Amino acid sequence: MTRRSGSADLPLHGGRVPRWLADRMTRLGALIAEAVVREYGRDEFLRRLAHPFWFQSFGAVMGMDWHSSGITTSVIGALKRGLAPLSGELGIHVCGGRGRHSRATPGELLAIGEKVGLDGGALASASRLVAKVDSAAVQDGFDLYLHGFIVADDGRWVVVQQGMNGERRQARRYHWLSENLKSFVDDPHAAVDGPGQGRIVNLADRRAQASRAAQLELLQTLGPDGIARELVHIEGKPAPAPQLDAPLQLGLLPHLSMPDHHDVRASDVVARRLHGALAAAAENGPRDFTELLQVPGVGARTVRALAMVAEVVHGAPCRFSDPARYSLAHGGKDRHPFPVPTRVYDHTIGVLKSAVENARLGRDEQLAALKRLDAQARRLEAHARGPTVEQYLAEERQRSHEYGGRSVFGWEPPAVAPPARGSKANS
Repeated sequence: MTRRSGSADLPLHGGRVPRWLADRMTRLGALIAEAVVREYGRDEFLRRLAHPFWFQSFGAVMGMDWHSSGITTSVIGALKRGLAPLSGELGIHVCGGRGRHSRATPGELLAIGEKVGLDGGALASASRLVAKVDSAAVQDGFDLYLHGFIVADDGRWVVVQQGMNGERRQARRYHWLSENLKSFVDDPHAAVDGPGQGRIVNLADRRAQASRAAQLELLQTLGPDGIARELVHIEGKPAPAPQLDAPLQLGLLPHLSMPDHHDVRASDVVARRLHGALAAAAENGPRDFTELLQVPGVGARTVRALAMVAEVVHGAPCRFSDPARYSLAHGGKDRHPFPVPTRVYDHTIGVLKSAVENARLGRDEQLAALKRLDAQARRLEAHARGPTVEQYLAEERQRSHEYGGRSVFGWEPPAVAPPARGSKANS
């Protein structure tokens, strides 16, 4: 992946992540990040963050709303909190965030540069330029309100930033990766993807070089006041259509477009992948997870969640075309696809924490078991059979109280059994 690495269009949602979920997201997010870094290295973790489908799946497996704009804010926040104590060991630093936190990014980068021996000024300049390109040079109708800058000790970085279009109730997320980036203003994007907006202003296109030069010349010869006078002079006259040398050819960067509906539907999930994960959990769980299952309370439901977490750690980019599937691990805070099963979530954290802590000591048997679980799921999905998505969701909702189901609406009550056939229901 080079230059602009991808983008995503998401329904614009408000609200806050409740503390009980934010704390769990912080712990699970940091553990997944550390597992990826230990298995594949820091560069690969940055590449994952720069991939819009993986990023969305990462947020979904942590219990956030699987399709909404809130995933961006919550994932950046969870990583910032969770990786801060590990920054010295992993060499990864998360800066910025939403609103005032985004404006603090340059100062944070200067401090990190001084701490680890990087050119903090250059990083701060990169942060400002990336924000300017997506807010001023490319005018697509989305106003930036979030800017996350993740940098490694060797100076490589990824930027995840998001803008909103209030009128359309949509958000657009932009991903950048420093790897192979040569220019911020001469085709930094391999593509700018999304629904057609008609003609947009893109001063970062190579064909806009003459326009950029002309703007500088105008500013130098006329000055700001002179430009204002010229604008008044031409105001009211239709601007001539721009003449381009050639049709705009967009590259095939990953672009994620999430639906407006909040509920998870069968069309949102690749069923064969779900069946592969369920089959691998059923067949390998008791046999291959002797050490993992020593965590008290871990059973078949937790192993199913671990199968999806394992795929987030080990899966190839093509595996993340259906982010909704990862919400089937730990549900969602708004009860979609089902309330967050807090007991299962805590067992997942316990198993992954044990595996990562042992890996720090050179004992990687538990992390290796998770990797085998992911590999087995891929082998089985070609022929595995299982419940439909609707049946899976129905069972989860039926057993939600048993799993410690919780949402922004509170704890899930026990399920009410349907009346026996032939009996009269109480009024």
